[in-house]
Amino acid sequence: MTCENHTQVTEFILRGFTNNPEMQVSLFVLFLVIYTVTLLGNFLIVTVTSMDPALQTPMYFFLRNLSLLEVCFTLVMMPKMLIDLVSPRKSISFIGCSTQMYFFFLFGSSECFLLSMMAYDRFVAICNPLRYSVIMNRSLCLWMAVGSWMSGVPVSMLQTAWLMAHPFCGPSTIDHFFCDGPPVLKLVSEDTSMYEMQALASTLLFIMFPFSLILVSYTHIIKTILMMPSATGRQKAFSTCSSHLIVVSLFYGTASLTYLRPKSNQSPESKKLVSLSYTVITPMLNPIIYSLRNSEVKGAVKRMITQKVLQKLDVL
Repeated sequence: MTCENHTQVTEFILRGFTNNPEMQVSLFVLFLVIYTVTLLGNFLIVTVTSMDPALQTPMYFFLRNLSLLEVCFTLVMMPKMLIDLVSPRKSISFIGCSTQMYFFFLFGSSECFLLSMMAYDRFVAICNPLRYSVIMNRSLCLWMAVGSWMSGVPVSMLQTAWLMAHPFCGPSTIDHFFCDGPPVLKLVSEDTSMYEMQALASTLLFIMFPFSLILVSYTHIIKTILMMPSATGRQKAFSTCSSHLIVVSLFYGTASLTYLRPKSNQSPESKKLVSLSYTVITPMLNPIIYSLRNSEVKGAVKRMITQKVLQKLDVL
């Protein structure tokens, strides 16, 4: 089927979660609270790791980048999702959909690689501590961060351009809350087997390759920790990795359920919930996980709050 004698689609309708007005209002309030907590939590991490002298290490440099990435990641879809929950017409233009999809792929791929860079940082810190400062120097950390941010550019450009170049003749309703690849692909009016093969290859490269690097890093880390003679040393070494492991498990676990099972029999509602977990919930939990499980971050937050309170008392 082609678009001959049909009207080319110029906009899409995002079905979202529900058409019930009362439920939409409740979801709007819930997601607004989540988005606010996400922004405040991640900006707090960025501020604390930037200002506190004790946190000027590679580990917190990458954590700062992760928080900035989470802010960008949620900015791609959360404002539009909130607007749609209170709007009678949940439409998005063809260009708007393409743009949203591009940046979603970009920041998602970048986060995969940034998490692998953070795993490598922990590998060097635990397995080669005497040379840590030499290996993880400022220049290398900067290049690793830039490489992570830019790694998603090729795949996001390729997948978005190729998918949106297909003919869309209608229907134009996307059964999702944002322009993601699989639900948009269902609206294409021609054979998409070639694109699906390319998309799967890209997914394996940009999800499984960084994940493999993380597995290799933590395999060496676990071996090193188990060989430590001191129980206190083992506990301290593991505590520096636990937050990162939780974040990796949350992100990769939910993302894999969506993109490595494109032909699954999951209902659209189930897929929306899975997508919601890594696009909305995980970015909110990340700063909480790193704050609650990291004594250095908690100490830095307390010092910053104390300093602000003292400054206000001095003014009074």
